[in-house]
Amino acid sequence: MRAVTVDPEAKTVTAQGGCIWEDVDATAGTYGLVTVGGTVKHTGIGGLTLGGGYGWLSGQYGLTIDQLLSVEMVLANGQIITTSASEKPDLFWAIRGAGQSFGVAPSFTFRAHEQKDPVFASTMTFTPDKIPAAVALANRRSSEAEAFFNPLFDLEPVMNTTAMITYPRLNAMLNPVAGPGGRKFTKGASFIPPVRADFMLSLFDNFTGFVREVPDASGSLLLVEFFNQDKICQTSNRATAFAYRDFYGNVMAGPKWHDEANDGRCRQWARDVTDLLRREMEAAKIARQVKAGNGRRGPVWEL
Repeated sequence: MRAVTVDPEAKTVTAQGGCIWEDVDATAGTYGLVTVGGTVKHTGIGGLTLGGGYGWLSGQYGLTIDQLLSVEMVLANGQIITTSASEKPDLFWAIRGAGQSFGVAPSFTFRAHEQKDPVFASTMTFTPDKIPAAVALANRRSSEAEAFFNPLFDLEPVMNTTAMITYPRLNAMLNPVAGPGGRKFTKGASFIPPVRADFMLSLFDNFTGFVREVPDASGSLLLVEFFNQDKICQTSNRATAFAYRDFYGNVMAGPKWHDEANDGRCRQWARDVTDLLRREMEAAKIARQVKAGNGRRGPVWEL
């Protein structure tokens, strides 16, 4: 169940539930089209879509569920139906954010967008002493940074692979850090920019200390995502079952290890590091309330 069909006139992509995003990217790309997928190409489309779906194009087009036009569903009673904004709209509301709770989804139809030109992207790697400057740049609103990338180049990355690349290649960029195999655990949290550079340095020290303590977990990941939420927040939290639209970034603690004996330690590290973030955000929220006399809306969500 990995077939993908494209209607280039209507600019829609229909993909079967067994697809991974590589299937969608490759087929849509032959027509110069894209839709909002994940940030690695081997993610299954079903779970990411029904849970909400962040991707490289979210800053421009919103979440994956914001591109969703219809879904074929098999209900618990065996009935096969199609749900959309005009067909069974209550169910369509529910599956956009909590879709795994309502049935099996054999097919998804997404809105597609033109992407005929390559994009400027890829990775830069910096030494730890550059973390404060990188955080200062990430804390900026994009409207304040006309020449947005120049400050990153000025930090003299030790590795720089940026180039004009195709969108399918972009969506494979992080595959090496999220590959198959091993024992894995994921713990998520969120933060409201701006964040303190010294706190980010402390997270880096926490991560490197964990890997030194548990060398078996050298393939682990501590991911901090800064990206523009304006388009995502144009849709109300009440419009879908996805209730996490706000001006915050996401953090993922993702230990990866191989020895069963390290299960408890690796899982506890993920819980501990996200708890550090939660306490930092609560302290920052109190500081904002004291300074402004009222708090900015935006809870710290722990997933």
